[in-house]
Amino acid sequence: MTTRIGQYWLSASALLISSLLTTSVSAAADPPCDKYPTAKQSRCTEIWKELYKEDGPIIAQFGLDQQKRRDEGKINAQQHLAENMTFIKQSTDKRIERLNERMTRE
Repeated sequence: MTTRIGQYWLSASALLISSLLTTSVSAAADPPCDKYPTAKQSRCTEIWKELYKEDGPIIAQFGLDQQKRRDEGKINAQQHLAENMTFIKQSTDKRIERLNERMTRE
């Protein structure tokens, strides 16, 4: 039982780290704040970080739910990866929309 719990947390942690790295790499390749004037880029970066913090619990819960479904045999490794990538893209796109809305208001 302890091994299963340890494996579950290890997998969940790996998934979360993978999500963070994927998002970081995506943001580094095309930072969402680069399109704003230099004077507004630091504020944009602050908002981006705030939005990411707001979404952190949602991302973590998704990862835990995914791992549970995989452990139960409801999805395989390929489905797990595909669903994770789709989730990451959708959540990043939504975060960029929210960023743009907040920058427009500022």
